[in-house]
Amino acid sequence: MSDKWQALKTYHATAEATRILDLFAADPARAQRFSARAGEMLFDYSKTTMDDRARALLIDLARVSGVAEKRAAMFGGEKINATEGRAVLHVALRAPEGASILVDGHDVMPEVRATRARMAGFANAVREGRFVGQGGRITDVVNIGIGGSDLGPAMATLALAPYHDGPRVHYVSNVDGAHIHDTLAGLNPETTLVIVASKTFTTVETMANADTARRWMATRVKTPASQFAAVSTAGEKTAAYGIDPERVFGFEDWVGGRYSMWGPIGLALMIAIGPAQFDAFLAGGRDMDERFVNEPLEQNMSVMLALVGIWHNQICGHATRAVLPYDQRLSRLPAFLQQLEMESNGKRVAIDGSDLTTHSGPVVWGEPGTNGQHAFYQLIHQGTRVVPCEFLIAREGHEPDLGHQHLLLVANCLAQSEALMRGRSLEEARAIMAQKGATGAELECQARHRVFPGNRPSTTLVYPKLTPFTLGQIIALYEHRVFVEGVILDLNSYDQWGVELGKELALALQPVLEGRQGTDGKDGSTAALVRYLRG
Repeated sequence: MSDKWQALKTYHATAEATRILDLFAADPARAQRFSARAGEMLFDYSKTTMDDRARALLIDLARVSGVAEKRAAMFGGEKINATEGRAVLHVALRAPEGASILVDGHDVMPEVRATRARMAGFANAVREGRFVGQGGRITDVVNIGIGGSDLGPAMATLALAPYHDGPRVHYVSNVDGAHIHDTLAGLNPETTLVIVASKTFTTVETMANADTARRWMATRVKTPASQFAAVSTAGEKTAAYGIDPERVFGFEDWVGGRYSMWGPIGLALMIAIGPAQFDAFLAGGRDMDERFVNEPLEQNMSVMLALVGIWHNQICGHATRAVLPYDQRLSRLPAFLQQLEMESNGKRVAIDGSDLTTHSGPVVWGEPGTNGQHAFYQLIHQGTRVVPCEFLIAREGHEPDLGHQHLLLVANCLAQSEALMRGRSLEEARAIMAQKGATGAELECQARHRVFPGNRPSTTLVYPKLTPFTLGQIIALYEHRVFVEGVILDLNSYDQWGVELGKELALALQPVLEGRQGTDGKDGSTAALVRYLRG
């Protein structure tokens, strides 16, 4: 463990008893000084136990960890994904016009732009009725993918519902047949477009669902593949499937799945909202990229979001973080961030293969407000574990006739962060129960049930309105957080070997479950479960 890590841990031990309310009392300008801005977006981290000394130590940690140098390496096309020997260039998918980014001496930007233009041409053809199904104009699009080929675009499509003016878009990911069955049940095969999103065109779950969709379409459509498109680099396999190369959109290996919605994986989103709004989404991501590159660390929203995460997880020892968007259309954001953060930074070894000397990424979870208030906030407020909370709220909703409900939503969001910080003392609880007429042992017992420890940290991200541009900013912000945390933790955020073993064992178990192989070599539990499931 470096001296900078040890200095942080030592300082935290001396300041651990500090209460957030006391920090506000000592500094009337704390809310302004412990916040960061990105245009009209505000990130408030003042309701945490971080003080000036802690922040200075965290910024020093970021500096000595090489955040600035490795940031330049990523944007410069260097192969920072060391275990796979790849560049990490999702930022290229939203780079500004005229940008040039070299990988192995080759400028990747002309191909990025050409692919995006092909996407826009196809999306417009679908939206304008120039590409049709056997039954006429396309009314529905079914995107079949899993992981990064599903979570990002599905989240973004829901988030940008007010901008939908194209066909209805549906997402299928789970290999459980119920998912595709229920999705296709209300659709017309003759007016449905299916997009199969799999870079290798071999992903087991995706191809099983694609085959099911093709059989479904074949009941009404003479040549089902004529209503299929693919997001894949496996041209031979998509051709063998019967998909016209004009409807196949590939992307390079320097785009990781969970970072890929900015390119062809976002095709279904582009069809839903149109190329112009998709460009606005890219512009939002690009805006955050430029701020991430150019702003000093202490004013850099992406860096400060990451440093708050490091403070809470690695220094304070809080193992989870709750993402709580007070925006119904961001209801899939926590699930998207689960993959983005936990698949990226859920590692146990450093880049050089040595064991990490501190914990890696936290468990990320959450639900939209106000639903969560009636589900798990009890534990957040009064449970024995501290869960740092990350609130998100829009200043303005999309429903002007329901402004009173948006005010209620905002009030709930702000109240929760205040309550987590403020809490309720035993003395306050006793006074409440005394007013209710309780006395003696009953008063004391009832009062103790109403104590809130308080001093529970939270951050709040406020944005003007959930537009394509704003969503782009938010997603890029969290992508850069993952990068900064990964650099500080000295791990590779861009591989995911942890998903491989289960895939391998699942393939091996399929013939066992089919009865073609025995259970020899399987552990007692797995063998018993196989026998039970086979009946």
